[in-house]
Amino acid sequence: MKGNVILIGFMGSGKTTVGLKLSYCLRRPVIDTDKEIEKDEKRSISDIFATDGEAYFRDKETECLEKLLADTGNKILSVGGGLPLRQRNRELLHKLGKVFYLRADAETIYERLKHDTTRPLLQGDDPKRKIRMLLEERDACYREAADVVVTVDGKDFEQILDEICRQAEDAG
Repeated sequence: MKGNVILIGFMGSGKTTVGLKLSYCLRRPVIDTDKEIEKDEKRSISDIFATDGEAYFRDKETECLEKLLADTGNKILSVGGGLPLRQRNRELLHKLGKVFYLRADAETIYERLKHDTTRPLLQGDDPKRKIRMLLEERDACYREAADVVVTVDGKDFEQILDEICRQAEDAG
């Protein structure tokens, strides 16, 4: 295991924000897999989905994790919401470090994302229903990938950070 602290969860669960704040707390650099893919592809996630489709993007996520295996570790990794859906990715996550599932309910996610037009999977009618459906589909994969489940509903970032920092001590 590489000693990374890895944040997984549904879009809007706080992975990016928690990752940035955690990097200060643990004094480690943060890597966001979505940002890495956008940098490698020289285009946005929305463009990748629109042009090449979800399967292509999911392949890029796996490639990104495989590259990170060659890294020295001791980083904070924030991964895209769909990344843990593939069995291979769940295996890679466990090799990369300690995995924290930031678990949020559908109402929390909806409130955070209701004005965000950059999320390809939430475009269309009834995004709240789509969030509920996707959360139900993904929860088992997230739980399988996770070493620790951190419920974020009703907590501020300080409470979430305290919970993760206490348990991340042995992740590097």
